[in-house]
Formats: sequence, C-alpha cells, structure tokens
Amino acid sequence: MYMSALRDALRDLPDAVFADLLESDDGYVLVVDLPGATAETTEVLAEDGRIVIEGRRDKGVPEGFRYVSEDRPLFLDAELPLPVDADGSGADAEIDRGVLEVTIPKRTGDVSRTIPVDDADEGDADSGAAGSPDETDA
Repeated sequence: MYMSALRDALRDLPDAVFADLLESDDGYVLVVDLPGATAETTEVLAEDGRIVIEGRRDKGVPEGFRYVSEDRPLFLDAELPLPVDADGSGADAEIDRGVLEVTIPKRTGDVSRTIPVDDADEGDADSGAAGSPDETDA
C-alpha cells in the first residue's frame, strides 16, 4: 500500500531504464541501472517526499563511424515518490560500475503523537482553597 505510487512511477520510467525496489523491516533499497554513469555524473536528491535522480553517461563515437541508430539515452531525469514511511533525510546512495543503489531507511518510532489538551481554566487553580487536593496530578 505504501509503495504503490513508487511502484507506479518505476513502471513509468523509459523502457531503457531498469530499476528494482527492495524492502526490509528497516528500509528500502532502490537499484537503478545507469550504464556509463559515474558518481561525478550522477546526482540524487531527497526533497518533498520524493527522490530525484539525475544521471548522465558519456558516449563516444569511434573515429570514422557515425550513428545509424541511437537508442541509448545520455540522460536520466527521474522523480520518484517516496513511500510514506520512508525517511528521505537519512537516504544514502552509491554507484558501482553503473549500478546506482539508493538506501532509504524507514522512519523509526511512531510518526504520530498524542497532543495534550490543557484546560484553559487550569491557570486559575491558585484561586481554590489552600487545603484542597490538586486534581491535575491524576
């Protein structure tokens, strides 16, 4: 359920881009094939509940040759939504031989909290009898 938007976005990547998504109890790993890309030509950014990946590969043309068909893109520019339980601020990325791995931890602890509601009249508690029990300690 949490990952449906991310899975849908991965399906929408160009056909030439191959990606896997893995999940554990502690986090997610996004693996993207970026042949020819290096750490210097790849940028990964976590912002506004999304992972933005920009990768660039260098392609050379041997001397005396020209393109008859060119289907390998030079750039990948992808914005992928993070699962709601992912902590983008703790993400880490590395690239090895053109394979990018983005590790995204899950949020630890309960993401919701109970907000105490104070009674506006409690500030007037000093006006009560001096010997009365304090009911705010309950």
